[in-house]
Amino acid sequence: MNINDTYGTAPVREVDPALPAWSREAFEEQLRAKGTSYHIHHPFNVKMNSGGCSPAQIRGWVANRFYYQINIPLKDAAVLSNCPDRATRRRWMQRILDHDGYGEDEGGIETWARLADAVGISRDDLWSLRLVTPGVRFAVDAYVNFARRAPWQEAVCSSLTEMFAPQIHRDRLATWPGHYPWIDAVGLDYFRSRITRAQRDVEHGLEVTLDHFTRRDQQERALEILQFKLDILWTMLDSIEKAFPQ
Repeated sequence: MNINDTYGTAPVREVDPALPAWSREAFEEQLRAKGTSYHIHHPFNVKMNSGGCSPAQIRGWVANRFYYQINIPLKDAAVLSNCPDRATRRRWMQRILDHDGYGEDEGGIETWARLADAVGISRDDLWSLRLVTPGVRFAVDAYVNFARRAPWQEAVCSSLTEMFAPQIHRDRLATWPGHYPWIDAVGLDYFRSRITRAQRDVEHGLEVTLDHFTRRDQQERALEILQFKLDILWTMLDSIEKAFPQ
């Protein structure tokens, strides 16, 4: 988990200036190819979706992932605070509303809390964060700090792990009811809601990334940033797997 010093302040890795930039289409293909490192392939996630996790492991994952969920609006607010473009801010703001809620929409954080209810985690245990591992806390905090200190276009690029998210949500919806019948189905609403919203968010994130990272050195930087975010998600599962072995 290293994007230079994790805050975007160190020099970009040198790239031969003679190398031509990838076309827009080829650059997008390079970004999408990073999906091979997505945490859908992590052994813990594979085990979870194949029905191999105990209730304690499911609860450990839900409680730790909650720390990521409650920090997403902070990350997105950091993007807004660094972005001088009004049109971008107007579109990006929807992400905060999606998670914090607005009006009658309870938001993704509350929907995740209902998942915690469904797997048997008390609201007190969930919101106290007492079940969050140091590794998960460190990884998530590093991501938020990156978004605060990096150029806003780089923070946007880091969000592109959402390109790979719809499938991981579909997998959970397809496998969890059969493997974990003890989980109330209403607890899976978060996964349902994120399929379409993630696709919408990817469209905007890709637009910003493909428009901004146009030189080859910039494109290589974008791939490093995306790998950094993939490493964040992978590291989270490493920590959860170690903390909840059975």
